[in-house]
Amino acid sequence: MVVGTCELGFHLADNHSLKGKRQVSRSLVQRIRNRFNVSVAEVSDQDRWQTLSIGVSCVTDDARHANEILSKIVDYVEDHNEGAVLQHSRIEVLRT
Repeated sequence: MVVGTCELGFHLADNHSLKGKRQVSRSLVQRIRNRFNVSVAEVSDQDRWQTLSIGVSCVTDDARHANEILSKIVDYVEDHNEGAVLQHSRIEVLRT
C-alpha cells in the first residue's frame, strides 16, 4: 500500500475576512475532491484570514501513480485557484 500526501500553502492577498477565506477554501476543497477523487481538508491556519493550508491524500498500490495524481493537483490549483496564490507545495509518498 502506498499513501501519497500533499500540503498546499496559499496566500490570499485580496481577502479581508475569515468569511472570504472560507469561501475560497470550500470552493478549492470541493473542486479538488470532485475532480481527483482524493481526501482533502483545510489543515492549519484556520484563524488567519490571508493564509490557507490544504492537505490532500490518496491511497494506491503504486508510488508513481500517487506522485502523478498529487502533481496533477498542484498543477490544477496553480491554474484554478480562486484568487489564492500558491506559495508552496510539498508532496510526500509513503510506502507501508
